[in-house]
Amino acid sequence: SAGIPDFRTPGTGLYDNLQKYNLPTPQHVFDIEYYKRRPQAFCSLAKELWPGIQHSPTLTHSFLSYLSVEQKKIKRIYTQNIDGLEQLARIPEDVLIECHGHFRSASCIRCRAPMDGNECKRLILEGSDIPTCPRCHSYVKPDIVFFGEGLPKRFHSCLKKDVVSNVDLVIVMGTSLMVAPVSSIPDYLGCGRQILINKEAVGNFCYPSVNKIALLGDCDTMCLQLASQLSIEKEIRELNQQTKIVDDNEEG
Repeated sequence: SAGIPDFRTPGTGLYDNLQKYNLPTPQHVFDIEYYKRRPQAFCSLAKELWPGIQHSPTLTHSFLSYLSVEQKKIKRIYTQNIDGLEQLARIPEDVLIECHGHFRSASCIRCRAPMDGNECKRLILEGSDIPTCPRCHSYVKPDIVFFGEGLPKRFHSCLKKDVVSNVDLVIVMGTSLMVAPVSSIPDYLGCGRQILINKEAVGNFCYPSVNKIALLGDCDTMCLQLASQLSIEKEIRELNQQTKIVDDNEEG
């Protein structure tokens, strides 16, 4: 609903629309070994994906932000998204775990020396050059996780803490539950009460029970229904308007 195509939906996902880059397979655009040889494909795609330029947080993001900031009801949010919309929605840094990294910082793929995130952004968006490390002259990329790279240390350290904490409820939303290790988090946390908010049942939610409920439908619609029942729908809509990058007329 943010207008960003996902990766895997047949016909509309990013992987189905990468033919113009002449890749061996669509996944190669996020492959670290391929980036070492041909970074141009990713840098071209990054111009379409870069956060904070075209796409705004959705009502779902605003719902989670409000529950985190105003009501202090959410301990942690694990996201596989690299679009940065959670951060733009004002979800606190201590709550948010961007499992697959983000575009706000950058580093060398060889020596790991950091590059200013804004400078990396300028080089890629202006298309003037591939970001290059001044120390070892290897390529630099935004700190998003490619195939062949490990997840951020903070993901592992926070997950260990959350496993032993008192988790009352796990909410899973907007996911195929296909990409490990993040797909294993609901079971790993060991919380009996879980809710899925998704267009279709996935994973163990295909077999619902008293403590494992699936609310099937569009995430924004489901979150607004919940917000209405919690008497916070007005606040959610106001927050969403405050965090818009571009208005609806400009997007359409």
